[in-house]
Amino acid sequence: MGPKRIICLTEESTEWLYLLGESERIVGISGYTVRPKQARLEKPRVSSFLDGKEDKILALRPDLVIGFSDMQAALADRLIRAGLSVWITNQRSIEEIFQTMDMLASLVGAQERAKQWIDQCREEHDRISERAKSWGPPLRAYFEEWDDPMISAIRWVSELMALAGAQDVFEHLSQQSLGKHRIVESSHAVVDANPQIIFGSWCGKKFRPERLKAREAWGNIDAVKNDLLFEIKSSEILQPGPAALSDGLRRMHQRIAEAWHLYDAGV
Repeated sequence: MGPKRIICLTEESTEWLYLLGESERIVGISGYTVRPKQARLEKPRVSSFLDGKEDKILALRPDLVIGFSDMQAALADRLIRAGLSVWITNQRSIEEIFQTMDMLASLVGAQERAKQWIDQCREEHDRISERAKSWGPPLRAYFEEWDDPMISAIRWVSELMALAGAQDVFEHLSQQSLGKHRIVESSHAVVDANPQIIFGSWCGKKFRPERLKAREAWGNIDAVKNDLLFEIKSSEILQPGPAALSDGLRRMHQRIAEAWHLYDAGV
């Protein structure tokens, strides 16, 4: 039932198919794939995020190619013109991620396993949210997706921070789907927002807290004063799929809990 030779141009669809027990359908993956680890050992890598090895993709004879977002539109267009079936998803919110996961599960006939995973995930989200609410008002948080220019959190990250116990200081920007529309207007805008905790996830590049601390006037920010700057790996938070909804959320919740205890102690 469903496609039997799938190429995943981004990581989240690969991880989801493995979780569903449908990994045998995958014939090619993104070179950035790290979840699960065995995928890198078992599957040929055929793409970066923006581009792909079209000759290798065609040679693998996929009956479905799955990608994500407008950023892969050019690659998708070329593959479609080459005669392949291509599905590009564009999920931006937590709910849209769940819906996309459900659609992929339906394509491969794994609805029951998907429902079990999604139901358990929603239950965990509820538990985390209730725990965070018991602490009191949410902490002010800044999430930096890129450093130059400074790009703030995409929508699902902003929503996950809210579940974890923090309020995105640039929540209004998170509604913008494109990174270029989430550029923070100036370094001083973050100073003025005065976040109590800062997360960094520089799209695969190592987060350098010392660079943030060195920015003009950032020493006045509560998060910097209290050394509450944390990296969340992009593989855990910037892929709109299972990782962000599970490990990414847990990681943020843990760090926010640490910050809460610090502030609650009167720092």
